[in-house]
Amino acid sequence: MSTKLLNLVCAAVLCVILSLGLWPFHVPENEVSWLSERNGLRFGGNGTAISSRSFEMPAPRPDDSAGSLEVWLEPKRIWDSGTFLTFYAPDDPHRFSLGQSERDVAVRAGQPGRRRPAILWVDGVFQRGRPAFVTVTARTNGTAVYVDGALARRAPWFRLRADQLTGRIIFGDSAGQSDSWKGRIRGVAIYSRELTPAQVLRHYETWTRAGKPDIQADDGNAALYLLDERGGRVIHDHAGSAVDLSIPERYVVLDQIFLEPFWSEFSMTRSYWSAVAKNIVGFVPFGFCFYARLSMARRSKRAALITVLLGALTSVTIEVLQAYLPTRDSGTTDIITNTLGTWAGMTACRFVAARGWFAMLERWSGALAAGAGRS
Repeated sequence: MSTKLLNLVCAAVLCVILSLGLWPFHVPENEVSWLSERNGLRFGGNGTAISSRSFEMPAPRPDDSAGSLEVWLEPKRIWDSGTFLTFYAPDDPHRFSLGQSERDVAVRAGQPGRRRPAILWVDGVFQRGRPAFVTVTARTNGTAVYVDGALARRAPWFRLRADQLTGRIIFGDSAGQSDSWKGRIRGVAIYSRELTPAQVLRHYETWTRAGKPDIQADDGNAALYLLDERGGRVIHDHAGSAVDLSIPERYVVLDQIFLEPFWSEFSMTRSYWSAVAKNIVGFVPFGFCFYARLSMARRSKRAALITVLLGALTSVTIEVLQAYLPTRDSGTTDIITNTLGTWAGMTACRFVAARGWFAMLERWSGALAAGAGRS
């Protein structure tokens, strides 16, 4: 009876782990829809729009180091987080992105010689029930961020080059790994020059009032997405770059990462260490139950080694399959932490067995079964 029970428990533990690691088991629909009452797109939990090809700044330009970007958007909730705009290139995966972190905006840009992108935080951008007009201007001497036409942050140390505002354009998500954003994007514009404070204010006032910015010839407009199509699966550029964006029927992550190395995943953040702890604890029942079952088999002389190998194999299987599910992240850190959790569960089982607690439970269960039979 104990062997059959352990078989059922092991099967149940394995099913739970596979379900948690692979849910949902399908590629969901792309949750992007057009706004009906005005220009713009609504992004749901798994939504993205991706440019058909790489965007490049027009040439020649007066200053190759200068560029600007405007985004008019409204998050669904101010306590959410996610990436709402990305510029991506395979040789520079951390080129540039804009993201929400509750009320704040995170401006991320790759830096020479650094493995991770630099982050410029702009606090208090989003207010409940109000859209925000965010402008980022860049030169080699620093970066400035404007909110609703007014200067919100200037950072001379944050080096953002104009060529980082090029590449595949992604609305509502990041590349490599899913970081989908919920909310409404009402327009995006890219400029090949550093906008002056007066130009920033003029664009904000005209775009939010008339639904289209008052762009003059010396503004250097390179791409303009008014999001005024109101239907279909193509977002057209109105500035002449011919770099349109498409809205896939199914949710997809551009160049999804397969088994990301643990040194790339590592970060000293609360979310990272929380995920590490969950992955270790999640595989403790696996190690405990499978070691208990294998120890009962006389042929399994190396129950501890086999248990740890089974845990590692299960984790590898999950991570490989996750590479084909855009809502999940495939990485090697999980394999290490899951294997560690399996070892911890196996060690706990050996500790319990060494103190005779299993024998005690068997005697109690036998006594209960005998008492039930007499009654």
